[in-house]
This record gives sequence, structure tokens and C-alpha cells, in this order.
Amino acid sequence: LSMLPPHGPMSHSITVVEARQLVGLNMDPVVCVEIGDDKKYTSMKESTNCPYYNEYFVFDFHVPPDVMFDKILKLSVIHSKNLLRSGTLVGTFKLDVGTVYSQPEHQFYHKWATLSDPDDITAGCKGYIKCDIAVVGKGDNIKTPHKNVLFGNLLLPEGVPLERQWARFYVKIYRAEGLPKMNTSIMANVKKAFIGENRDLVDPYVQVLFAGQRGKTSVQKSSYEPIWNEQVVFTEMFPPLCKRMKVQIRDSDKVNDVAIGTHFIDLRKIANDGDKGFLPTMGPAWVNMYGSTRQYTLMDEHQDLNEGLGEGVSFRARLLISVAVEILDTTSTEIVSSTEVQVEPVSNISEVRADWVIHKTLRVFSFSVTGKIEEFFLFGSFLEATMIDRKIGDKPISFEVTIGKYYTQGYTVITCHKYLSKKRVLNDLYVWHDEADDDGDLVSVSSSPPMKPVITDRNYFHLPYFEKKPCIYIKSWWQDQRRRLYNSNIMDKIADKLVKSDGESCYGYGSILMQQRESMGQQAKLIRSQVKRNTVRDKLKMVQNFLHRLRFLADEPQHSIPDVFVWMMSSNKRIAYARIPSKDILYSIVDEETGRDCGKVKAVFLRLPGKKGFGPAGWTVQAKMEMYLWLGLNKQRKDFLSGLPNGFEENKAPRTGSLKQVFQLRAHMYQARSLFAADSSGLSDPFARVFFSTHSQVTEVLSETLCPTWDQLLVFDDVELFGEASELRDDPPIIVVEVYDQDTVGKAEFIGRTFAKPITKMCDEHYGPPRFPPQLEYYQIYRGNSTAGDLLAAFELLQVWGRAELPAINGPTDSDRGPILPVPMGIRPVLSRYRIEVLFWGLRDLKRVNLAQVDRPRVDIECAGRGVQSALIVNFKKNPNFSTLVKWFEVDLPENELLHPPLNIRVVDCRAFGRYTLVGSHAVTSLRRFIYSPPDKTQNNWASAGRPTHTMQDTFLVLSIHITRFDIFVLFRRIQYHVFILFEYILDICTFVRFFRRSLSYLQNEEEKEEKKKKKKKKKGEVEEDDETDERMLDWWSKYFASIETLMEVYNKELEAEYDNFEDWLHTFNLYRGKAGDDDEAALDDDRIVGRFKGSMCMYKLPLTEEITREAGFDPNMGMFQSIPHNDPINVLVRVFVVRATDLHPADVNGKADPYVIIKLGKSELKDKENYISKQLNPVFGKAFDMEATFPMESMLTVSVYDWDLVGTDDLIGETKIDLENRYYSKHRATCGIANNYSVHGYNMWRDPMKPSQILAKLCKEGKLDGPHYGPGGRVKVANRIFMGATEIEDETGMLLTDEHLALTVLKHWEEIPRVGCKLIPEHVETRPLFHPEKPGIEQGRIEMWVDMFPMDMPAPGPAIDISPRKPKNFELRVIIWNTDDVVLEDDAFMTGEKMSDIYVKGWLKGQQEDKQDTDVHYHSLTGEGNFNWRFVFPFDYLMAEEKIVISKKESMFSWDETEYKIPARLTLQVWDADHFSADDFLGAIELDLNRFPRGAKTAKQCSIGMVQNEAELPCISIFKQKRVKGWWPFVARDENDEMELTGKVEAELHLMSAEEAEKSPVGLGRNEPDPLEKPNRPDTSLMWFVNPLKSIRYFIWHNYRWLILKALGLLLLLLLLGLFLYSFPGYLVKKMLGA
Repeated sequence: LSMLPPHGPMSHSITVVEARQLVGLNMDPVVCVEIGDDKKYTSMKESTNCPYYNEYFVFDFHVPPDVMFDKILKLSVIHSKNLLRSGTLVGTFKLDVGTVYSQPEHQFYHKWATLSDPDDITAGCKGYIKCDIAVVGKGDNIKTPHKNVLFGNLLLPEGVPLERQWARFYVKIYRAEGLPKMNTSIMANVKKAFIGENRDLVDPYVQVLFAGQRGKTSVQKSSYEPIWNEQVVFTEMFPPLCKRMKVQIRDSDKVNDVAIGTHFIDLRKIANDGDKGFLPTMGPAWVNMYGSTRQYTLMDEHQDLNEGLGEGVSFRARLLISVAVEILDTTSTEIVSSTEVQVEPVSNISEVRADWVIHKTLRVFSFSVTGKIEEFFLFGSFLEATMIDRKIGDKPISFEVTIGKYYTQGYTVITCHKYLSKKRVLNDLYVWHDEADDDGDLVSVSSSPPMKPVITDRNYFHLPYFEKKPCIYIKSWWQDQRRRLYNSNIMDKIADKLVKSDGESCYGYGSILMQQRESMGQQAKLIRSQVKRNTVRDKLKMVQNFLHRLRFLADEPQHSIPDVFVWMMSSNKRIAYARIPSKDILYSIVDEETGRDCGKVKAVFLRLPGKKGFGPAGWTVQAKMEMYLWLGLNKQRKDFLSGLPNGFEENKAPRTGSLKQVFQLRAHMYQARSLFAADSSGLSDPFARVFFSTHSQVTEVLSETLCPTWDQLLVFDDVELFGEASELRDDPPIIVVEVYDQDTVGKAEFIGRTFAKPITKMCDEHYGPPRFPPQLEYYQIYRGNSTAGDLLAAFELLQVWGRAELPAINGPTDSDRGPILPVPMGIRPVLSRYRIEVLFWGLRDLKRVNLAQVDRPRVDIECAGRGVQSALIVNFKKNPNFSTLVKWFEVDLPENELLHPPLNIRVVDCRAFGRYTLVGSHAVTSLRRFIYSPPDKTQNNWASAGRPTHTMQDTFLVLSIHITRFDIFVLFRRIQYHVFILFEYILDICTFVRFFRRSLSYLQNEEEKEEKKKKKKKKKGEVEEDDETDERMLDWWSKYFASIETLMEVYNKELEAEYDNFEDWLHTFNLYRGKAGDDDEAALDDDRIVGRFKGSMCMYKLPLTEEITREAGFDPNMGMFQSIPHNDPINVLVRVFVVRATDLHPADVNGKADPYVIIKLGKSELKDKENYISKQLNPVFGKAFDMEATFPMESMLTVSVYDWDLVGTDDLIGETKIDLENRYYSKHRATCGIANNYSVHGYNMWRDPMKPSQILAKLCKEGKLDGPHYGPGGRVKVANRIFMGATEIEDETGMLLTDEHLALTVLKHWEEIPRVGCKLIPEHVETRPLFHPEKPGIEQGRIEMWVDMFPMDMPAPGPAIDISPRKPKNFELRVIIWNTDDVVLEDDAFMTGEKMSDIYVKGWLKGQQEDKQDTDVHYHSLTGEGNFNWRFVFPFDYLMAEEKIVISKKESMFSWDETEYKIPARLTLQVWDADHFSADDFLGAIELDLNRFPRGAKTAKQCSIGMVQNEAELPCISIFKQKRVKGWWPFVARDENDEMELTGKVEAELHLMSAEEAEKSPVGLGRNEPDPLEKPNRPDTSLMWFVNPLKSIRYFIWHNYRWLILKALGLLLLLLLLGLFLYSFPGYLVKKMLGA
């Protein structure tokens, strides 16, 4: 990951603000927040598609950062979840924690997460959740972005497109090889004996984890070389917000599956998002897996390494895989919509097996998908093995080198003789000569011969590798992917050059590479041409980004050649290892492509494997090797010796001269600083041990210091080095310097280590500039991964040749240090005489020493062997300040500021019988900020009071006289000075003119605006609305919410961070005691603080110019600390205003807290326990606390937030500490903030007892400034600066003339005043993080507050301003539902099957679902029309400034008290179809934000769905301004295709009244008294058929089918007549015929 992970616990805070546009009808949504296996839920919101939660969750984790960053954070919305049912999933959003941590400030703030349905990828967006997500490690400071953040952005990292698509991720698993045994040999032998089978002892399968999902291949039984040919398919959004894919080979076991090896695929490294980009694509390629050693043990102590935690110490297996991504077309009909992980078989690829046929003379090679298989040759030589830890014992030691699974036992030796030719060497080595090219008998040799170690000193051994150097060589066969590694090497070298030089040289390199690198080369050139003085910082940032990109590109994800491991073995045990990337030692015929360490002698430090390598055990070097390594194709092996030192390479002619070079090493150990505190006193007794080759020496031990100045020269005589002289000059061996703490009992304790390379002088070189004598340099000392100080030293390596003389050692002659040689004159720094003045102010919060309280402390200051002691504090409890303020001492210090030694501050307690006990100490490592530089008279109008009076004329007169060079210089200064003064006066005049013009134009603009407004009103013929805010309505919260204009500074950090800890003249030094903790032990320096020393230093070169000391009122006793206040005790009224707290850490089981505030100052404590705020993580306190304090005894203010508990003690949530004393004495005047305006009444009233004019006069007097001079026309002059301002002020009685505005203008621009100016603190609110002592460094929330301080000997300030939380105002919203129209018809008529609906309307205010109100039912609406004339009445409490409704209710029947919720004012209206025997059908809804909703349409025809869809573009109104509004609004719902459709229209009237107005004119609910509404005129169809069946029949049958009935009746009559005719016809016929 591209960031430094923190150590220790990590906290994840997630605020779910709200959800919008959730897909579904009439939902009851709950949001589930899930990280790993932890789940937390919000409360359920009823009947809404846009719920508002504003709920805060915190997850705490104690796992390694790598594991943490791979965890998946998942947000899900669930519909109607309760205790009995799990609810239905609406949609999810997921990303990994690493993505959040890599964001600026490690957070997403107010972002919208897009929800998608994992079970139906064709469905599209399922809604949005607005949330804040932050990941906080130890020491991270989360800054909340400013309030005016644009909220309409999606939760996606930069560069990810807004429209993400679904994609399939195909991970194809082909085969693996080189798997280790995963069972004991005993079991295998038992099986072989009984069953007769000889099987491989591993049952592997592959598991792939990605985006919180897991896929597995089948298990291949008993196979070291399993073949799967399967693919695991993930369906996930693209680009995915999960960076890594985890591929793991596991061994299937009946009891417990075990990981064999793990490989992470970073998707960013196998994809490119540029114009010529490509989707994540990899392979088919072999990936190498590393982990614990290959020997199987039942209890593998390094099993974590196989899981991918930590650096692998051995090759485990290699796996042939490929990754491909396919973007899905979600509109396609054949697509499978589920996101379940699929495992499918795939066809085999043409991959040649590794166990190819080997004949004596013939090897079968073939090309394959993963590259041609080539024979590689690895050669290594051990030139030196030193610093072998003595704990290993004196048994013989050997070294083993492995590459992949290739290693064999055995060894060989290069012999190095004086007259040695290549042929002889090679015969010794390989039995290999010119004719034997088929190298049939060559056997790989991978380990050195065992050899007994020799003692170097009390800590380390070395191996006696002198004339004979052991060698190893291994043949191995790998797919030839060298081209990838070559590209990687080229980029590494460009990056290295970028670090060392500039863009130009990189551009030359860049031409070798392809498109991306070419463009980077051109950009590098462009940057170089653009670098100007003011853009250096930005360009440097860009270059660092380049470097980051290069390093990122250089990490090749597809390298087939595994890394090389070097193991140190003793008694067949593996002791320590080093891992060398194969690309670093890979050979190429092109120099740029060759690995950085190929064919070079390289120092390699071996370390303990796995967890042993962490903590104190891992700090010790196990062994230091000087190794030569070469890896290349076997056919190129003729070059493998080319890089060895000259003594070991081809030389056919007899060599003259010895290869053994003799040197003298001089280590100039000057000093160290900021060392690790290794003793309980908080100090150390340090000495340094210097190792070079097989030699070591130590400096003397200096007791009780963290900044030792050894000033010692260590001379190593007769150092024998092997190799050619010129190579030793350019690349000498490394010097290791270890610093230890000497203990009286037991072994010296390790403090830290650093590495250095000496400057080498050959015997034929001159010892002189520029290389000699060497300069002192700083070397960083490391202790594990953390720094443990700096070493200032120089190292030179001088060749000894025969009787040639070595340069003399010019030490100081007055040394009385016996045999100890000091650092010689040319190397030790040039010293100058300095005076250091120390301001002793006081000591604070000293803790007990050895259980006894500190009573009579004293401060000792020491620098470079000189020092001064403070006066003794006689009674620390009564007065912890010093009686004598300033003391000084003189000391010789280096002229180079960078070489200044640290200044040590020690506090000792003077006890009975002349005993002194160390209380604590502090080392000031850099004196730079305390160096005094005399003010330059030409700058900023210095010392204007003492101006000379001569004019420009005098100056030019002097010019005619004969002048020396020095006079010219002085004259030039004077001219400059006069020009400067002239320039200043001109500036003042310009400023005045500009200000005057601005004032005039401002007044004109205001008049024009007023006129325009009036014209507008007249044109429209509207009544003029009173838009201006009523002055009586305004309060302090109006300023806070900036509802008028920015009148107050709201800092989102502590005031100290903004004003440099208020250390403008008084500094605070923490005193430390006790042993320092290591990062691994998670101990913080804060635990070691035993008190604070307050004071300052001033350091200057002697002699000092007389001008300063001659200045008026110069007190020689105070030195440079003139005009500082006295440190006598002072009584102060402290007024603490606590506004609110945000994002508090939950303290109760329900994920909430019941916070209240406790203020502590000295022994005083104010508890506000009875006013705790129930179940709130963002409580508004709005409290002011007054306390009296005496500085310096009571100066540390602690503001704590506690959680109230009904049973048991209350829990601390977090606290913040403020040093009031530094604020009180600061020149920034942090006692009471300067308001933006001066008012004598109202909400913005002046708080300070001193008026602006009094403050200004006091500041001018203290700064010895001329002024203030108030002039006519609103002008004031201070120190030759002119300021303009208003001169009138409005009182209750009317307008008054005053200078206060003018004085306030100067105070607001005080930083512009020369010499004494600094920014004065404005009226403000500061935001301070809260911390818990048990969770150091992790924020537990933030508190907004400010502190005012008033000295008690001044006039008393007025009463504290009222910042109590605004009481919500009672309102009543009356909603009359008049009619509906075009409502969708949902039912079929009982008898006729005709479409109809039984309409009714529901309404409620958001958050008050239990107060739902329904109209009566309009039955059998056939046209969608409904008539209601029904009134809803909603009383509610509303905060005007925050635009929120305030609801107080009990969360459950078990709750002790009510919880307050703040919810946006939104009215929800829904239209329903009433059913008798089944649940009512939801038809549609509209939600109106009462602050911003579209004006209703005048008629139903004009009302359209566009009023909802284009809400942002339509003119909006606020019911709180309009009070009464009537119109038509659309009802909408989503159809099957998830698109908005119009489902009806409602005519409604909204009427807002205050509670008082509502009381005066009451109304009834529905159509009830008082002020009843008339009954609606509904058509008869709306009656029930069983209430009046005849009417229903008449309407349903007659109304619809009357013509049909008439026709049927006519036909019936006709048929009746026909029947009668047919019936009577025969009778009549017979009668007629018979004549009857």
C-alpha cells in the first residue's frame, strides 16, 4: 500500500447520515455497517424511501495493518428487518479499508455511496447512502472539512469514474509445482509399509479471496505438482474499490486446512487507466509464493508467513495463473444476474512440464505460453562473514543459498594465489575447460563448507575467510521472462538517478522505455524549465509523485524467477537469513538492464526469521556478509566473474604485486544526539562500538547523557582488505557503528545502529582538499524500524604502502585524556565564542521521585561542557516560579549552526544532607530557533523612535567628499533607509486614497441596490416582504451558524496549532524520566513526561553591537529578554465556554453515550452531571463556566467529557488539556478574542472589560511605539502607519462619535505594525480533539469551545454571554387535503370488472411516523378523482438556525429518559388504495422539504412529474417564510423498470402557524369542530353497495348498460310476441278451416 501504516490499534468511525432514492415501495429501511465479521445497525425508519439517520458507529481493531487494510467495509440497506425476520436486502456498497486510509486525511466526508443489488446485476442503482468514513490510527488527526463542503459527490476515490459497471473477474488456476511436504515422513513410511504406496504428502487446493468473497478450486489428492485447470469467477463492480486479490494454496486436511503459501495480486499493477489503457490482465504467468521453511514440522512457528503476514523466509511453491476482466452488458438477456462465485473447468494450456526428459547429452526445450524455458546459472562467493552473533555458539557455521526449489548440499572454494591464471581457477572450480562445453559432469553446489568462527570481541564472531573464499553455484530452469525484469531494473535506475540528481538525466534514460515512461520524461523536462523560486515546493511535490509512480511501475507483478535466499546454518539448524530479489542480481549485456547488485560485492545483513526478527531480539545483527552474486543464462556464464575484485578474475600473465591491500581506518567519533533513553533515569551511559571488516573498537563511556560528545579518534591499524585498490577506493566496505548503554550490572544494552562508508585515500593520492580532511556528517541511528538518534562522525580509509608516511594526526595539544586521541584539528569544527542567555520562568506538574514529592527543585543548563544553574525554588507548592529570571553563560560552539551540540536541561531536587535527585531531563537538539539576529534597520522600519533627523540633502552633500570603500557601504545603507521611509509615506497616502474611493463606491453601490429593490417590488406590485432579520431574533448562535455574515473565526483545530503553541517568547520543555518505550511495545513518550520547564533561550555571538545595549530603557539584568512581564503569582478569572462535542466515542452498549462536561483547574472542579444529554454522540452543551485561578499554581485546564451511567461509576469518554499560562502571557493576546465589530449592546456586545482604544494604547506603550494618534476623517496613525475606519457607533439612545472602531481596525491589522506586530487572536471557537489516557494517540471525539481570561486586578468583565442551546420554537402545520386527481386505478369492480380505486391519503412529518394521519376513504373512484376536504394537524418543535425539527422520545420501553433527535423538516404525503380483506395497496408518495419545495401548480393539468424530477431547476419556496401555500403536487412511485412514474396528483393547502397563533385560532382534525371543513361533494358511486344496494344497482347496471337493457327488453317482447303467435296460430288455423 502506498502509505505508511500506523502501529497499534486502529479505529474506524462511520457516520450514516441519510439515504435517498431507495428502490421499493413504502419501505422501513435499516442500514447495516459491516467491517470484516463485525456488524452494527442503525435504527429502523418507517414508511420512507429517504430515511434520515445521522447515526455514528465506531469499530476498534488490534490487527496488523496489512490485515486491516484488506478488510472489506460493507454498507447494506435492509427493508423491514426486525427481531423475527432478517428483512430483504435492497442494495450494498463495499470497499476495502486500505482505500479509505489512502484518501486525503484518511477519510471520505459527506459522500454518497451508490447501492447495487448483488443478486440482480441488471437492476442498476438501488439508491444512495450519505456517509462519513474515517480510519484513525495512533497519532492521526482527522480534520473535519469546512462546513461549506459540496455535498453532491459520490463516495469514490479520485480517478474512479462516477458510472461504475458490473464486470466478471476470471482467475484461472492451471497448475502448481515445487510444493513442500505437508506431512511427517513417519506417516508416509507407515503408509508405505502397510499399503505399499508411496504418495506425495500434500493435498492441495487453491483459494482466492476478493472483495469479501471467496472461491475454491477442487482438491488434488497427494500431489506435489497438482494440475487443476479451473477458473474462479467473481462478479463485482468495475473499477473495484478493493485493491488486492489474495491467492492462496492450501493443504486440505480432515482436521484443519493449512496455508502452504499466499500471493497478493495488486489490481493497479496489472491494469492501466490511461488513454491507451487496459483492464486488469495478467498471465498466464507463474507466481512465486514464499513463507516458512520447507521442512515440515508439526508446530510451525512461522505459519503466519504462509498466510501472507510478514516477509517469507523461504520459497514454498509456484503457481501458474492468469487474471482477466470482462465488462458485462447488463442489458443483455442471456446474462446471469447473480454475483455468486462460480468455479468452472477451463482447457489446459500448452505448458511444458518442469520434469522434462533429460538425457546425458540432450535436454528437450520448447516454447510455451509462459515463455521459453532456459537454464539459469547462479554464482555466489562469500568474501567476508563478520559480526556473527556470539549467542549462536562456537559450533561450525556454513551458509546455504537457494533459488526456488533448487539447492543441493556440498561446497567449493575459489583459491586466491599470487600467480594464478584463469584456467587454473576454473579447473579447481568446476572441472570445466574449453573442450568440455556440454558441462555434463557439472554438479550444483549451494552451500559453503562448515567453518569454526573466530572471536572478534565480546559480542561478535567472524569466519576466517582470508585467502580462500567459499563459492556456490546452482543451475536452475525457469521460463525466460528476463525482459520484464530488465524493464523493472531500468525504471529502478531512473528512480535512483531522480533521487540523486535531476529530471534531465532521467530523460536520457527514459528514451529506452515505452509510452508511459516517455511521457514522464517529457514532463520531467517541462518541470525543470518551470522551476522558479516560488514554485520549488510544488515542483518538488510533482517530482516526488514521479518517483512514486516510477517505483510503482518498477514493481513487476509477473516475474518467473524466484528470489534468492541466503541462510546461515549451525548444527543443522537454520539461524538467520537474507532475501535477495532475483532482479537485483540478474545479468544483462546492456548495463542499464543489469540488476543493481549483479556482479558487485555487496554487504548483506542476515536477520532472524518471522516473529523472532521483531522486537529487541531482531535488533541484533546475526551476521554481516560481503557477498558477490551473479545470476544469468548458463550460456552467458563466461561473464560471471567479471565483477569480482581484480585478484579473483582472469589474469593470464603473472601478476606483480600483492592483492592483499593494507589500510589504516580512522573513525572520527565526534558526538551523538537525541539518543534513546535506556536507563530508568531517562538518560543513558552511551558508548559506540565501530566494526570494520574483522576489527572492532569502542569509544569511552560518557555517563548520564543522551547527547554524548566523545570527541574521539579511533585508529584501526593493519586492516587487510582483498581486492584491487581502485575498486576499494570507489566502493569500500561498510562500517557498522553500534551505540550501547553501559550498565553497571549485566550486559551493555543496545541503543541503535548506523552504517557509513569511509572516504578512501590511496597511497599515491595527495592528502588535501577537496576530499581530505573529511567533513563531519550526520548519520541516522536506527533501533529496529524506529529512529534512535543521530551520530556526528567522519571516516577515512588510508592505504598503507611500504614506508610511505600516513598523514599526521593533528590533535589539540592541551589534551589531558591520556591514551584517548581527540578528533584532529582539520576535522573538528571551527569554534566561536557564544553567549547563551537563559530565561528561567518556572517548573510545572513535577511528579514524585522515589515516592517523595519534589519540594526544592533547581534547573541545570549545560551545553558543550559549560552551563548555568537556576535559582533554587524554595517551596515548589507555594510558588513554582524562579526568583531570578535571566542568567547567562559563555561557551565555544561550532560556527556551522548544523554542528551545534544539543543543550541539556536537567531538573534536580535538592534534598536534605546535600543530596541531589534527578527529577527529569530534556535535550534541546536544535538551538537554531533560539539564535538571536540583530534587527536590520533597513527592514520593517526598525526602531522608528530613535530615527536620525538628517535629510536626503545631507546625504548627497557627503557624496562630494573623498570616500573609502567602507564609507560607500555605510552611505548606501543610509540612502536605502531614506528611500524606504519616503516609500512608506507614499504608501500611506495611496492607502488613504484607495480607502476613500472604496468607501465612496461602496456607499453608491448600496444606494443603487436599494433603488433596484424598490423598483422590482413596484414592478411586480407585490407587498414588500420584511427580509431583514429582526435584530432581537439574533443571538450568539446566529454568529456561530454564520446566518448573517462571518463575524467569528471557527477553527477546526486547537488554537495552539494555529499560533505555534503560544511559544512566541515563553517555551515549554517536557521533562522526561524513565526508559523510553519502543514502538513494538506501544509505549508512548507521554508516559515518561514527569513535568515541564517553562523558559527560553537566547544565543548570540560575542561581542554584541553596542546599539542594542544603548537602546532606551535597556535593562542589563534582563539581557535580550527586555519588556517581558514579571512572573509573580497573579489572580485570574477564567471563563470556559463549551459549545458542543462531535463524534464522541460510544460508551454504552447501545452504541450511544450520555455525555456531560467536567472542568478542572488546579484543585477546583465544576461538574455538570445533572445536565447530561441522553443518548447523544453529538451533544450541544452551550454552557459557560466561571472559575478563579492563581497563575502559576493553577494553570493547566482540563476539559473532560464523561458518560453518565445509572448504575456504577461514570466513564471518561475523552479529555483535552489547555495550558492557560502560555496563552495568558502570549503576545497574540489570547486572553479574550478581538471581536469583528464594536457594539455596546445586543448579541454582538463587546466582551472585553478593556475597550479597543485602551487595548491599543496599552500595546503601543508596551512596544514603545509612537501613537495612537487619532486624526480627523476617521484616521488613526500608529508607528507611521495610517489606518481608516468608521467613527460613529449606535447606542440605545442613538448615534455617538467614538474612536473605538478606529482602534479596532488597527488591532485587526496589528501584524502589519513593524517590529512588535503579530496577529491578535480574533473572537473564535476552537475545536479540540479528545483523548483517553488508556487509548493514547487515538481521537475519541472533538469538542468545540473557547476560553476567556481576565486579570482580577482589572475592572470586572460583564456577565458571560449566553450560549445556551437554542430552544426549539413550537409550530403547528395544518395541511388540508382538498382533492386528488389522476390516481392510478388498482382494483376491479366486484360485479362489472371495471378499474377503480378506494382512495385515501396518509400524511406525517418525518421522524413522527407514530403521528400518522389518514383521510377518510373515497370509495369507488373510477377516474382517479378523490374529494376529501380533510385537515391534518401536525404540531412540532423547530430550530430555525439549524433548519431541523427536534423530537424527544424514549427509544424503547426500557429507556430511562428521552432521547433528542434533530431531523430535517420534511412532510410526507402518500396515496393508498383501501382493501377490505388484504393489506392496503401503496400507490404513490411525495416528500416536501418544508424549507425548499417547489411551488404547487395552479391546476391539476399543470401538475406534472417534472415537479419532482427537475426540483433543483424549479423556483422553490419555504413554508417558514411563505406561511401559507396552496396548489397541486404530483404523487410518484417506481415501476418494474425502476423508473419514476406519475401515480396521482393531490391538491393540498399548507398553513404554518406558531403555537401562540394556533392557540388563538384552533381548528379540528379531519372535518371536526372548531372551524370545520364542509363535506366533500362526492358522486353517488362512492357509496357502499351493501349500504344502499338499490342505488348501487341502479348506478352500476342502469347507468352503464341502459341501452343494452332497452335493446334486450325490446328483443324479449318481440320473442314473447313470436312465441304467443306460434302458440296460438294452430288453434286459430283449425278454427278457420273448420269454420268453428
